Amino acid sequence: MEHPVTSDRPAASDAAIVFVADGDYAAFALHAAAQIAALHSARDFDICLCGTVPPAPLPDSLSHLGIRLCGIATGGRFDGLRLDEGRTDIVYLRLALPEAFARDYRRVLYLDADIFVERGDFAALLRADLHGHALAAVRDNSQWRTPNRRPEQFRRLGLPAAPYFNAGVMLMDLPAWRAAAITDRAVSLGEANRERMIRHDQNLLNAVLQGDWAELHPAWNWQYTRASNLLSEMVGPNLLHFIGPEKPWSHKGGRLPLRFHDAFARFTAAHFGRSPDAAGIAPSKNRDWLRKSLWKQTLSVGRMCDYLDRFDGDLDILGGAAR
Repeated sequence: MEHPVTSDRPAASDAAIVFVADGDYAAFALHAAAQIAALHSARDFDICLCGTVPPAPLPDSLSHLGIRLCGIATGGRFDGLRLDEGRTDIVYLRLALPEAFARDYRRVLYLDADIFVERGDFAALLRADLHGHALAAVRDNSQWRTPNRRPEQFRRLGLPAAPYFNAGVMLMDLPAWRAAAITDRAVSLGEANRERMIRHDQNLLNAVLQGDWAELHPAWNWQYTRASNLLSEMVGPNLLHFIGPEKPWSHKGGRLPLRFHDAFARFTAAHFGRSPDAAGIAPSKNRDWLRKSLWKQTLSVGRMCDYLDRFDGDLDILGGAAR
């Protein structure tokens, strides 16, 4: 099924980094886009911001980034899929990317908006060998220390345990994706099991692929939680991903380092004339929470080292997650 694209400029490369966001999340996505652009001053890939309608024009202060703004029509394709209260079908828009950009891109690196970029060779990642797979991703943090854990969604669908990825960072080979009809299969599964589904397309894709995907080093999607925050300072991830409800621009619990909030505040103030609410943002003094975080990571050091030792470096992609 085609998904017509309206954009402010043509594609300039055969590869792109793509964000899907609207509302305030579009500004946060642009923060990550600006960080990537700063790392690649002469990049050979596009950076796109997509929505179900074309995003608003960028402020003049961001025009130098050359970001491609795209509206992708869904045509009601995802109407039969489960939605959490207050969500719209934009949560499924990344499923449309391989078809929407069929004429534009061979490779797409999809990134969630709640990403903070530290470093990384994105050009090399976009051209990495996926060993015949249509998708490369990072394991969900629920399997970092317990790789054989059976995801709850698999249990509900009667599926066996299998490697399970976090869909906040996905490297897509678009021709291979379309050849395997992954989007059609995911939508069909979601429609047939609407009452048994939890969350959104992450579970659909994992259920359809069942481990048939290439595995990226966790540096490309370091899921920032109580079980990984301190270890991140030693590992030095490329991308920090603020999964769950605690976001640097809004969380008031003091559990995230202030540098993240300050970075977002400076960016939105400079380019959008506003800053995230700073009321209540402060270093954590919750001693019990800090002790539990430190203790949890201390206990898991061995298993985390085993996980990291599977990779020779951040651009090492394991050929089959099911292995």
